[in-house]
Amino acid sequence: MKQIIDFVPLLLFFIAYKVEPATVEFGGFSLGVGGIFSATAVLIISSVIIYGVLFVHQRRLEKNQSLTLAACLLFGGLTLALHSEAILKWKAPVLNWLFALAFTASHFIGDKPLIQRMMGHAVRLPAAQWSQLNVAWILFFLVCGFANLFVAFVYPSIWVDFKVFGSLALTLLFMAGQALYLVRHMQPEPEES
Repeated sequence: MKQIIDFVPLLLFFIAYKVEPATVEFGGFSLGVGGIFSATAVLIISSVIIYGVLFVHQRRLEKNQSLTLAACLLFGGLTLALHSEAILKWKAPVLNWLFALAFTASHFIGDKPLIQRMMGHAVRLPAAQWSQLNVAWILFFLVCGFANLFVAFVYPSIWVDFKVFGSLALTLLFMAGQALYLVRHMQPEPEES
C-alpha cells in the first residue's frame, strides 16, 4: 500500500505533463497548465500533501519517504526557480544512486545489511542470502539510476513516460525476481515446544 501511495505524486505529475499546454486566467492571474513546469508544481504540491498526511497519520515518515520528499522539493524547486527541466531529470538518478549508496554502506556500517533491517522481521534467511539480496538491491538502484539518466537525456521525448511506466515496470520485475529468490531461500520458522 505504501508503494502505491508513493506512486500517486508521480502519476499526478504524468497527468499534468500530458495536459495540452495552455494559459488559464484565474482571479486576474495567468497560470500556465500542461508541460514540464506545471507538472513539476503538481509533483511538489501533491508530494507535500501526501507525505504531510502520512506524517500526521503515522507521526513520522520512513527514511525513504523523507529522502524522496526532500529530493522532490530540492530538484523540483530548482527546476521551477531556474526554469530548467534538466534539473528535474537528475532527480530520479540521484535518488536511486543515494539508495544504492545506503544499501552499500550497510555492508560496512552496522551488523546487518539494510535489506535485512527492512525485511528481517517478516522473512528468515541465512546471512549469506541477506548479503546477496542486499547486493541485488544495490545493482537494481544503480541500473535504475543509469536507465533514467540515459532516457532523460538521449530520448527526452519519452522521458516522462519512462519515468512513470518504465521505472514502475522495472520495479515490478525486480520485486517478482526478489519474491522468487526469497521463496527459494526462506528458512522455516522454528517450531515451538
